[in-house]
Amino acid sequence: MAKKKKEKSFSSFLNNPIDFTLIITILVLLTIGLVMVLSASSPTALAESGNSYRDFSKQLLFAVLGILAMLFISKIDYRFYQKFYKHAWILALVLLALVLIVGRSVNGAKRWIYVTESLSVQPSEIVKFLMIIFYAGILTKNRDELPKYLKGFTKHILLLAPIIGLLIIEPHFSASVVIIGICSIMMIVAGCKFWHFLATGAIVGIPGMIFLIVKEPYRLQRVITFLDPWKDATDTGWQVIQSLYAIGSGGLFGVGLRREQTKIFIYTRTT
Repeated sequence: MAKKKKEKSFSSFLNNPIDFTLIITILVLLTIGLVMVLSASSPTALAESGNSYRDFSKQLLFAVLGILAMLFISKIDYRFYQKFYKHAWILALVLLALVLIVGRSVNGAKRWIYVTESLSVQPSEIVKFLMIIFYAGILTKNRDELPKYLKGFTKHILLLAPIIGLLIIEPHFSASVVIIGICSIMMIVAGCKFWHFLATGAIVGIPGMIFLIVKEPYRLQRVITFLDPWKDATDTGWQVIQSLYAIGSGGLFGVGLRREQTKIFIYTRTT
């Protein structure tokens, strides 16, 4: 009897229906992304290796592996992850702490763990998924408390503090913003009051972001460059200006595949 129950549980575990609308959407976006990779990387790859498909081939391999992983994971009942939501938060802390301990510093930031010289992992990308699992679990468990300011908003937003703190130490400011945004949206959808976010963001969030931007010269420089890229057109403003050239020459729909000139000019300039 126990064996039959176990077999039934395993069968239901793997026989969840597939959302074909979602899969088709993902495949369309993935295809567009691969085409863009091929289009943007082909001049550099051809000049450096003689093979214009060098970078595209790598991305295509990872895309195929990602699709296979997606199909396997899609068969797992999402409620399965709820059992491990606390573990997800702990694992996120461990991964980010591990970056600071064994990660390699590149341009003054520790964001990657190198398994080999050619294989590296960026834990912050994994942490994004772990935080989704964690907040989905804890918000479900505490749904009745969410409309309250202290037990709902404050309690759950403070759970982000150690995660964001470790990301800032790396530093990885962009990942911090993305994770805060994802978790905040999940909290609002789950039942937290929107005005709690507005009030706290105005009092704490905006001043905090301004402080972090001003604290590091390179962050402030990025803001200044974005506002006036022509001030240093050959150095810090180069990428922003080339983006404007690309959009200006192609308009809304571009000039068409394999007809772009900006990418060739950028490559010859950087070499």
